[in-house]
Amino acid sequence: MTRNIAFIFPGQGSQKVGMGREWAAAYDESRAVFEEADEVLGFGLSKLCWEGPAEDLQLTANTQPAILACSVAIHRALASLTDLTPVAMAGHSLGEYSALVAAGALDLSTALRLVRRRGELMQEAVPVGVGAMAALMGLDSKVVEEVAVAASGDEVCAVANLNSPLQTVIAGHKGAVEQAIILAKERGARVAKMLPVSAPFHSPLMRPAREGLEPLLAAAEIRDPVVPVVANIDAVPVSSGDEVRDALGRQVDGPVRWVESVSWMIEQRRTDTFVEVGFGKVLTSLGRRIDTEVKWLAMPAPAAIEEFLEQLNG
Repeated sequence: MTRNIAFIFPGQGSQKVGMGREWAAAYDESRAVFEEADEVLGFGLSKLCWEGPAEDLQLTANTQPAILACSVAIHRALASLTDLTPVAMAGHSLGEYSALVAAGALDLSTALRLVRRRGELMQEAVPVGVGAMAALMGLDSKVVEEVAVAASGDEVCAVANLNSPLQTVIAGHKGAVEQAIILAKERGARVAKMLPVSAPFHSPLMRPAREGLEPLLAAAEIRDPVVPVVANIDAVPVSSGDEVRDALGRQVDGPVRWVESVSWMIEQRRTDTFVEVGFGKVLTSLGRRIDTEVKWLAMPAPAAIEEFLEQLNG
């Protein structure tokens, strides 16, 4: 059976000590990615991914290149095993960089340097303790937006991630986010809780990070993607290097429109199978809440790759 397959790449939240180690041991292509990352960044990113410590891996400036390297390492192993060409790609937040590397728009070395600095800039944009993020579940996104506006007052509270029809993340000043949690519960939210993150990502408070990243994006060599890459910020593909630059800049302080991105791939590219190329199953789990008719597959450990390929082709 011929399938229309899309590759999706995870963002922050999928990291865990040990990530990528089995792939580097099993595939030369994967090991080469980690070797390049160590050389480009000037420190042992591979050792941090494989051995920790976990508290260092959780630092945003480390997490972002770690997830990028792991996703690209897995993608290159997959590419060595099959000549499969996806009909589209997308990445969740940071994962958009992984998608752009896979689509030939960014060199790995360029992407590593960009996300390393992106992580630093996002952490520096708001002092620790000033901002916060919260996950709201069980409410329509329009209701969440109303809640965020009502909670804002003189502070910032905005929709940050539209992850599934009934899971939306908000971000902003800590006090405003706390007020939004109270209002969300009053509106019937099934879950409304703070997230263990160090900054209010994808909110207007990230404007300084965007301003710091944009000159680096302007100077970077970015090519036209060879496969459509759906940008988070607009939920439509970027087709040129200039469009990529613009989207990656606006993504920093704008919302991740993941539900719409997935819907575009299903409706416009007739995607019937999504493959999460990265460590873990975060996007696979979200995807099953977005559309139950299509197939959602996460990359297994290398030992199970043959079974995975059978599933992919079955």
